[in-house]
Amino acid sequence: MISMVSWQGTLAGTGRAVLRWLAGWWHIVHFGALLLVLVLSPSSYSRENRLVLARHIYLDTAPILGGFTVLCALVSLVLTRIVVVTALSYGLSQYALQLVIRVLVLELIPLTAALFVALRCTLPNGAELSQMRRRGELEALRREGVDPMRREVLPRVVAGVCSSVTLAALSCVVALALAYLAVYGFVVSGLPGYTRMFGQVFSPAVSLIFVLKTLFFSLAVSLIPMASGLYDKADSGSRVSTELRGLVRMFAVILLIEVASLVGNYY
Repeated sequence: MISMVSWQGTLAGTGRAVLRWLAGWWHIVHFGALLLVLVLSPSSYSRENRLVLARHIYLDTAPILGGFTVLCALVSLVLTRIVVVTALSYGLSQYALQLVIRVLVLELIPLTAALFVALRCTLPNGAELSQMRRRGELEALRREGVDPMRREVLPRVVAGVCSSVTLAALSCVVALALAYLAVYGFVVSGLPGYTRMFGQVFSPAVSLIFVLKTLFFSLAVSLIPMASGLYDKADSGSRVSTELRGLVRMFAVILLIEVASLVGNYY
């Protein structure tokens, strides 16, 4: 009898955990749809909301842009040198730049930029929204006639997307320029061959997958932490637990996006 009761309790606990898991993902989907409507609504861009949006975009992009670009440049130089030297030693120098572009630009930089923005901006912003919800600040805004989704949530999400896309785009340009300089030096004679090779790598299908992956990465690192901060109600109510749940869900979505892009690029 005790074993039966224990088994039933375990089954009930598992069922509740599954329901909470499904409810969490449903909240994310619902939150994304709601934010899409707000983005397309002209009423979301009043003067006050535009000022808040501009402030968040600046705070989430400008302080980390220079440091991330320098770090990406250093890593790009090191990886480019390693790949070029290795390819020369095996007599495969004609494939060195293609490998560098595929590894750096197509795969590593968009992923690294998204994770960097998540750790520095969107995860802390999601935890901040969670604290605001618990303190009743969002409800206070609603009583004052201000929509908290437009005033506090939408600017943080849009700022995360802009920051991730900006970091990825700038870092890709820097990586491409450094790859050229590492192979050809400060001459223009290598530009025709370099641009031809670039066109071979970035076919229309690969370019579309690259743009979509970068966009989906930015949406994942922006939407999921905010949704977790707004809807998760942990028993401990701690900032760390909110960031951890958002981080786990975000990594799961990023992994699915990366796998889908790899299948599209190489199969």
